[in-house]
Amino acid sequence: MTGKYRPDIDGLRTVAILPVLLFHAGVPGLLGGFVGVDVFFVISGFLITGIIAREVDEARFSLVRFYERRIRRILPALAVVMLFTLVGAVWLFLPSDFKPVPRSIVAALLSVSNLLFWSEASYFGASAHLKPMLHTWSLAVEEQFYIFFPLLLIAIRNWGMRRRKLLLMVIFFGSLALSIVLVPRKPDFSFYMLPTRAWELMAGALLAIGAVPAVRPRFAREVVSLLGLAAIVAAVVLYDETTPFPGLAALPPVLGAAALIYCAPGTLVGRLLSWRPVVFIGLISYSLYLWHWPIIVFAEYATDAPLAGWRTVAVVVASLVMATLSWRFVERPFRSSQQVPAPRLFRMAGVTAVVVAAACAVAMVGNGWPGRFTPATLEMDDARNDFSPRRKNCHWEQGAGPDTRAPCTLGADVAPDVALWGDSHGVELAYALGELAGARQRSIAELTASSCPPVEGIEVPGRTGCAAANRKALAWLEARPEIRTVVLAGYWANDAIASNPAVPAGLTRTVEALQAAGKRVVLVGAVPPNPMPVRIRLAHLAERGALAEAEGVSPAALAERMAYLAPTIATLRERGVTVIDPAATMCTPSFCAIQQDGKALYFDAHHLSLTGARLLAPQVAAAVYR
Repeated sequence: MTGKYRPDIDGLRTVAILPVLLFHAGVPGLLGGFVGVDVFFVISGFLITGIIAREVDEARFSLVRFYERRIRRILPALAVVMLFTLVGAVWLFLPSDFKPVPRSIVAALLSVSNLLFWSEASYFGASAHLKPMLHTWSLAVEEQFYIFFPLLLIAIRNWGMRRRKLLLMVIFFGSLALSIVLVPRKPDFSFYMLPTRAWELMAGALLAIGAVPAVRPRFAREVVSLLGLAAIVAAVVLYDETTPFPGLAALPPVLGAAALIYCAPGTLVGRLLSWRPVVFIGLISYSLYLWHWPIIVFAEYATDAPLAGWRTVAVVVASLVMATLSWRFVERPFRSSQQVPAPRLFRMAGVTAVVVAAACAVAMVGNGWPGRFTPATLEMDDARNDFSPRRKNCHWEQGAGPDTRAPCTLGADVAPDVALWGDSHGVELAYALGELAGARQRSIAELTASSCPPVEGIEVPGRTGCAAANRKALAWLEARPEIRTVVLAGYWANDAIASNPAVPAGLTRTVEALQAAGKRVVLVGAVPPNPMPVRIRLAHLAERGALAEAEGVSPAALAERMAYLAPTIATLRERGVTVIDPAATMCTPSFCAIQQDGKALYFDAHHLSLTGARLLAPQVAAAVYR
C-alpha cells in the first residue's frame, strides 16, 4: 500500500477503455468489450482502498477530504457531459425519446442511474441506443460502494489485520456467490446493482490491503501477468450479449485485471502497459468513457443507422478528441487544489448541481417539447404507441407460464378454437387475428411469452424460464382438443435465436408434438427486422416531406439472415405445416416496407405495430379459417 505512481495502471485503464469504446462503436470481433467496465472496477477498488486504508491506519483519514477527492475526480467532466447530452437531446431527439433524458441526467447526478436503468429494464424499456446516459450506471455503482466502504474501514480500523482481511474476503465471496446465483434468475438486477458487483471492487481492495500473497519469482510474475492479459483479451473476443453476466463469466476479466495489478511491474506486460502512448489513453480514460457513449447515441440517431465504416472511425476520433480536451481543460484543473481550492470546489459543485437539476426540471416540464417538430413528424413518433391494447394483461413477461395467468381469449365471447403461441412477435398479430375472428363470431387464445419463441427445450440468454413456459404452453394446448389450429410466431431473425444450433430441431419437436395432439399448425415466418427504430427513420423522412423514400431491409438480406432455418421450414411444409411468409406481403423485390399510407408498420425496430399486424393478419386468417 504505497502511494507511488504506477504508469502500468494507467496502461491497464487503456486495456479497460479501448474494448468498451470499440465494442460500442460496432467494431467487429469485440462483442465482449463490455468487460472493460469490470477491469475499471478492480482498478478503482485497488487504488481507492489503498488510499483509504493507508490514511485510516495513520489516523489521518477524513471523510470530507475523501469526498472532496471524489468530487474533483468525478463531477467536473461529468457535469460537462450532462449538459452536452441535454443540449444534444433537445436538438436531435423526438419527444418520446427526449422525455426520459432529463430524468436519467438527474439520476446520474445523484449517483442512482443504475437504479433507474434497472427499473427500466423491462420489455418496453427504451433501447440502449436511445439512452445517452446509460453508461453512467457503472459510476453509480462505484459511488454507492464508496458511500459505505470508507465507513466500514473506519469501523474496523482497530481490528487486527487478519480479521480485516477475513471480513473483506467474506464480502468478496458473498457478493460473488450472490452474483452467480442471481444471474440466471434476475439478470437485470445482477448486471446493474451493487450487491452483485461489489466483489469486483473488492478484488482490487483485497490486493490493496495485502490479502493476497506476493508473487516474487520473476518468471512467475511474467507468466501471471501474461495470463492476466490473456484472460481479459479472451473475454473481449469470446463473450457477446448472450453471455450470462456478471457471475462466473466475470471472473476471467476481474482476475485478469487483479493479476496485472499485482504482477505486471517489471515484466514484459508491465513495460508494454507503461509505454507512453498506452499510458496517455489511460490518463484520458475517464473522459473517454464519459464522452464516447453520448456521441455514439447521437450519431446513430442522426443517421438512422448503426455505426459502420467511416462513421465508426469518425465517432472513435471524435470521442478521443473530446476526451483529450476534457482531460486537459476540465479534469486536470479541477484536480489541482492550487487552481481550485476546496471551498471554491464545493461552491462550484453546489452551483453545478443546481444548474444541471434546474435545466433538467425545465426540460421535464415540456413533455418532450413537441413544438420542435411538424405534426407529420409527431405522428410518426407516436407509432411507438401503436401496439396491442391487451399486451400488458395478455403477454407473459420473463417467461411466466399459463398456470399463473390464463391465456387471453381475443375475439367473440365464445370458446377459442384457434391459439397463437409465440414470443412478443405474436402479440399484435394475435390481437389483429382476434379482430378477424370476432367478425366470424369466433375467438383465438393468445399464449405469448417475452423473448421465448415456441421452440421446445431451449433457453434464451438473458431471459428466465423459457423452456418451462413453453412446456406449460404445450401442456395447455394438448389438454384442449377444442383448439384445432395453432399459429406459431416468433422473432426468428433474432441473432440470439439464429445462433442457437438447437433451434431447428426444437422447432421440429414443437410441431411434431402439436400434430401428435391432433392440431393443425400454421407457422408464421420472420418479420423483416430493421437496424434502428422505424418510427425514428419515418419521423426524419416526414420532417423533410420524403416519406415516399422509406425503405426497410432487402429481401436478400432477410433471406441470408434466415438461412439457418430454411431447411427446417422446407421440411415442415412437407409434413403438412402451412407456412406464412410475412415478406410475401411486406416486401418488393428490392426492399421491405416500413410504412403504408403514412402509417408505420412497426412500433420499434422489429415488432410489427397494430397497423403492420393488420396488414399481415388476413394472410394468416386465410390459412387458419380455410
